[in-house]
Amino acid sequence: MENSHFFAMLSRMKYISRWGLMNNTKTENISEHSLQTAMFAHLLVLVHNNNTEDNLNAERAALLGMYHDATEIITGDMPTPVKYYNPEIISSYKEVERIAGEKLTSMLPEELRSEYEDIILLKNNEDKELYKYVKAADKLSALVKCIEEIRMGNDEFKSAEISTKKAIKNMNLPEADEFMEKFLPSFSLTLDDISE
Repeated sequence: MENSHFFAMLSRMKYISRWGLMNNTKTENISEHSLQTAMFAHLLVLVHNNNTEDNLNAERAALLGMYHDATEIITGDMPTPVKYYNPEIISSYKEVERIAGEKLTSMLPEELRSEYEDIILLKNNEDKELYKYVKAADKLSALVKCIEEIRMGNDEFKSAEISTKKAIKNMNLPEADEFMEKFLPSFSLTLDDISE
C-alpha cells in the first residue's frame, strides 16, 4: 500500500490561525476551533432530539464539525468580511474550497476516499440536515471567541460579537437559542465562578 499524507496534512490545522485581521489577545487555530465546533454541534443535535421526536445522529454532526474547516489547511482562513464581501467572491471561494477538499481527499488511499469526500466535500445528502447544526456550532464557537477576547479587555471583538449574535439569531434555530440561554453565560465567568 502506498503512503498517505492525509493525516500528516490534517495535523497542520494547528498552524492555521483564525481571525487574521483582528488583534487577538490569544491566537486561535483551526484545530482548536474545529474541536469546539464538533462539541457544540454534537450538543445542538442532542438538544434537538430531546425537544422533538427526531433521532438525528449527534455523533455524525460532531464528525462533520471536526472536519468543517479542514480545507483551510490549503486555503488558509479567509476573514469573514472578505469572504462574504460580494456574490462573486462567495462563489469563487466555494470553488476554491471544493478544489482544496478534492486535493485533501486525494491524499487518502482509494478505498477510503469516498468516506472522507462525504465528510469534507459534503457529498452525502443525508448530512445536509445535520450541517445546519454544524453551521450554528461554528458561529457559536466564534461568539465564544468574541466573549473571551472582550473579557480580556480587547474591544477589537465588540462589533464581531454583535454581528455574530445577530447571525445566530437569524438562523432561527431553537437549539442555538437554547445554547445561548443555558451555556453561553458561563463563558463570561472566571474559573472560580465556574468551579463553585
